[in-house]
Amino acid sequence: MMMDRIIFGDNQFFAVNHISDEKSRAQSIRFKDDSAIIQTLDLAIDNGVDTFMCTTHDRIENICDHIRRNPKRYEDFKMYPCMPYAHKYANAVTEMGYAGTLKHFVPGNFMGSLFKGGMAFLSKDYLSIMELLVDSEMKMFKGIQTPVIFLQNVITDLLLGLGMVDILAAFHVYVKKKYNAEAGFITMNLPKLLTALESRGIENPIICASINKAGFRMSGGIGAYEKALRTRKVRVMAMQVLAGGAIPPREAIEYVCNLPNIESILFGASSAGNIKQTVSLINEHSMQYEMH
Repeated sequence: MMMDRIIFGDNQFFAVNHISDEKSRAQSIRFKDDSAIIQTLDLAIDNGVDTFMCTTHDRIENICDHIRRNPKRYEDFKMYPCMPYAHKYANAVTEMGYAGTLKHFVPGNFMGSLFKGGMAFLSKDYLSIMELLVDSEMKMFKGIQTPVIFLQNVITDLLLGLGMVDILAAFHVYVKKKYNAEAGFITMNLPKLLTALESRGIENPIICASINKAGFRMSGGIGAYEKALRTRKVRVMAMQVLAGGAIPPREAIEYVCNLPNIESILFGASSAGNIKQTVSLINEHSMQYEMH
């Protein structure tokens, strides 16, 4: 399966701005109503972008409801869920404690067995917990095309650091079996993750990572990334291509479009002008690369 070349992201909707806190505050005010999010998504669609990559933030559920209510308008629309939405669990732990959080997100009969068996049960069946949490996060996307399901970098890189690559491999198998989707992994260390996934027989994986001329958030260094892209089999979605605003858009996009194995470019924007400019730059430089 080929991913679309251009993917629209959701950072601007939920006050994540890599450049300034002030901009974050302005965006959180601007997008406090779901209608503003839908309007911006529609702008992206009108500019030829049919895939939206989003966290499993509670408000995304309302966006999914809107999409289900308007099947004709969103006939070709796809969503790439990224899970887990860490803040949701962190807030739940603050409100309900660890046991309460598990009870809230994981079905009852499973919880009963967990408390009877204690830690032995937990260590034996952590893969079942992973599956149940995936199901819990995927509920809101029922009836919507989700061809790729991503694991957030907080979890990917934590498991990678702990050497728990089996859970990453199990996630890969489970989303295929249950949702007929491909697994995607977001990471801050593409070369290391690629080696780990290959060690579990996962060939040509989908990896979303920061790829930019400045080496911003590219753990292991820009040289290791460029070498991996040139010499190995991987389908990469490039994010943070502007390096948090450090590189002018044309220069940033030209650099990324000239790298091999970059299947998709993820970007976020909140104005019609920025969406149009970014889409046009990606299309222009992608065509130039193909002609070479």
